[in-house]
Amino acid sequence: MSRYAAIDIGSNSIRMLTAEVDQNKPWQILAQDRQVVRLGTGVFREGRLTQASIDLSLQVLTRMAAEIRKHDVLAVRAAGTAALRDASNQNDFLEPAAAILGAPVDVVAGLEEARLVQLGVQARWPQTKRLLIVDIGGGSAELILAEHGHFVEAFSKPLGAVRLTEMFLKSDPTDPKEIARMQRYIQERIAPAIARFGQTDVDRMIATSSTAAAAICAVNDLKRSRRDEADRLSATGRQVRELFRQVSALPLAGRAAVTGIGPRRAEIIVAGVAVLNEIMLGMRLPRMYFSAAGVRDGIIADLARRKVGLEKARMDADQSRMVRALTRQYGISMPHVKKVSEFASMLFDGLRPLHRLAPHQGRVLEAAAFLYNIGHFVNEAKHHRHSMYLVANSDLPGFSDQERLMIANLCRYHRKSLPNPYHEPFQALSPEDRRTVELLTPLLRAAIALDQSQEQLVDRVEALPQPASVELRIYSDHDVDIEQWHAGQVSPAFEQIYGLPLAVKIKR
Repeated sequence: MSRYAAIDIGSNSIRMLTAEVDQNKPWQILAQDRQVVRLGTGVFREGRLTQASIDLSLQVLTRMAAEIRKHDVLAVRAAGTAALRDASNQNDFLEPAAAILGAPVDVVAGLEEARLVQLGVQARWPQTKRLLIVDIGGGSAELILAEHGHFVEAFSKPLGAVRLTEMFLKSDPTDPKEIARMQRYIQERIAPAIARFGQTDVDRMIATSSTAAAAICAVNDLKRSRRDEADRLSATGRQVRELFRQVSALPLAGRAAVTGIGPRRAEIIVAGVAVLNEIMLGMRLPRMYFSAAGVRDGIIADLARRKVGLEKARMDADQSRMVRALTRQYGISMPHVKKVSEFASMLFDGLRPLHRLAPHQGRVLEAAAFLYNIGHFVNEAKHHRHSMYLVANSDLPGFSDQERLMIANLCRYHRKSLPNPYHEPFQALSPEDRRTVELLTPLLRAAIALDQSQEQLVDRVEALPQPASVELRIYSDHDVDIEQWHAGQVSPAFEQIYGLPLAVKIKR
């Protein structure tokens, strides 16, 4: 289970999402935030961000960054879209934003924005149908074709609600001539996508973004305070056309009073619903569904899929080279310890919700998995103590002195007694490092047990925390009863440290 954070810096609003991701379960939302900043104000007329919108956006990012830091995420990615793509003075915002977040802001191209939207929708609402996904932001609109859950093709068009409003809609209520000019402009821009996508049979249209949320809420008579309930609701083409006629005829105050829209969205709702309407007409789609997913959900899904940040839990090339050299120096079977190290890393990743250790501590465990047995070179008897002595007195470039001593202690406790505060080498560690060794010791023991025969019979292992136990799933096509039994012998030690027993199961 891994924690990630995403920030979507749009032309109209900034959205933040922090989530804990488990590939076997729905995401656990840890924090989310959204604020209208209108970063695109002026950009689509004059090509520059205004200082007022920059200042407000940086204030919002400061608040969001403070919230993200509370949740110990593996990685954070911030993506800027149309307003930042078009602004000639984007660096006036990007440089201070990166300093606030501690990470660069990626100004993503329209197709990358589309890819992230599709990933987000698929993660939040898995689909096997042929989809047309429409995301209407402040500066651009993305029309995305997806099939069997995979991105196929997309068009990114300058049809954002803020952009169109600034370009065409000057009157209040809107002048029919302005509406007509805007409609022709939208039709011209979406024509290539309709020609292309019209050759396929689209099973379902899914619309995302706040414009789509407001439209769905309006036709379903859902108040803005209940917008969370709009996810997966739908509207017919006739309902969308009627809503477009309604908001086009109303002044700003009247639009703001429409259920589900609100005062800020009312300023740009005419343009946003116009795009939805023209796409549905052009594609002859009878109904659209709404998904609350968007770019930030796609960022989380992408980070999780690529396991970003987890590389910090693995030894780098230099560390691996030094540890392997020491292993060979003492005549240890490389295939065996390599397999043990793989299992140790799998257990470290799977049990992160329980041990809550920083990713870099996984390197300490991985190194110990290679070195735990080198004491056999000195003597079979009490080889675990000899392993500790050899590691503690060896050069391990790439590891700090504290890390080397933790590795040595893990080697000491890979068998026999658990970490003991009366043992002098363990006592020499800091309280934090002692706790790390305690938490990693059962993981190392379990990893060793899973290759007890030293024949590499187990393919992989999964550790799944349950309410009353931790389920250890062993995947193998071989007879691994011995490995299962030895892993089960680790349960008392594991329960003493973690408060939960191990339930070891074989999966074919």
